[in-house]
Amino acid sequence: MYFAMNRFRIAIGHEEAFEAVWKNRDSSLAEVPGFIEFRLLRGESFADEGYTLFVSNSTWKDRDAFAAWTKSENFRAAHKSAADNRAMYLGPPKFEGFSVVEGA
Repeated sequence: MYFAMNRFRIAIGHEEAFEAVWKNRDSSLAEVPGFIEFRLLRGESFADEGYTLFVSNSTWKDRDAFAAWTKSENFRAAHKSAADNRAMYLGPPKFEGFSVVEGA
């Protein structure tokens, strides 16, 4: 299994708008070969730094399935409007990818 995560620093006061973007998006992930699961996670708010942390977490059969998706038309369509909401972000998202070493 492969876990693909993006960390987002969302300006305080824009949390609900950010969540709405994700909830209302057209997602075709369920149709993508190797896709298993998606979750949007809301973390702590850091008032002194002006943001709330969010993580998008997708689970894939393996890294190759994830990589194939990132090169697909589905990926381009899913991200075509990302720049429209730039004002709510404090910097670009940070990608992190993980392969399972051990698990039950």
